[in-house]
Amino acid sequence: MIEPYYKSPDRAFTLLKGDCFELLPQFKFKFDMIFADPPYFLSNGGISVQAGKIVSVDKGDWDKGGTFEDINEFNRKWLSLCYEKLSDNGTIWISGTYHNIFSVANSLNDLGFKILNVVTWAKTNPPPNISCRYFTYSTEFIVWARKSQKKPHFFNYDLMRKINEGKQMTDVWRLPAIAPWEKSCGKHPTQKPLNLLARIILASTKPNDWILDPFAGSSTTGIAANILGRRFLGIEKEEDFALISKNRRLEIENLSKFEMIRSKIKDLAQINLYDSSLIASEPETDYDLPF
Repeated sequence: MIEPYYKSPDRAFTLLKGDCFELLPQFKFKFDMIFADPPYFLSNGGISVQAGKIVSVDKGDWDKGGTFEDINEFNRKWLSLCYEKLSDNGTIWISGTYHNIFSVANSLNDLGFKILNVVTWAKTNPPPNISCRYFTYSTEFIVWARKSQKKPHFFNYDLMRKINEGKQMTDVWRLPAIAPWEKSCGKHPTQKPLNLLARIILASTKPNDWILDPFAGSSTTGIAANILGRRFLGIEKEEDFALISKNRRLEIENLSKFEMIRSKIKDLAQINLYDSSLIASEPETDYDLPF
């Protein structure tokens, strides 16, 4: 029996501590959406700029890459496990840079997924290029794919158009990286901004849907999911990051903090926050995880 590291009082947020390769095969459950921020394999001794200071880009042993074949095998293995955990009409989003995204795309195709889009996240506040020998890195890519080649997927086209001032939303999203208020419980070195995950969730899920993140980190996916009335299971291997995740979820138990964080989600300014077709007021509890 799997013991959760943390489960919120309303059962809408569950966090498991451990390796997704070991935990995912241990239970049967289908998710409506998966978001994954797997290792980019960037920890190779390089440097970058953060808050005006030169810092190492090394994140930890979990981000150190091996050979090209090792990286391909790693991506194929976790994506295969996620394929089994995705509902037949579900979709998966995977973030990356050129270091890993081509391997991810090849694995998706090999496993039978249908790639729908490759979103370019253009950061409005990228760090400078200190070598001045090439263009400044300012983008990441997010592959969106559905499980089935033929089974229709959910896409909230009308909402995305409304958010985009009545025009079709393109696959280039101009959004900032994380802000200081997103680090109140500590910082994950590859933490994604709440605004990015909120858009992904609004675009591809319905209220009360279940969302899986197999590399949860500081659980931005789970915080966005719960603020938007969805339910979440995260898996995180590192104790320090699991604790940040737990504290972030405890933080939004405070109603004033919850409302403050929700007010920071840019896309929600364009819609009615209490439109039941978009956001559930309370998550349903009649269909729960098996632990």
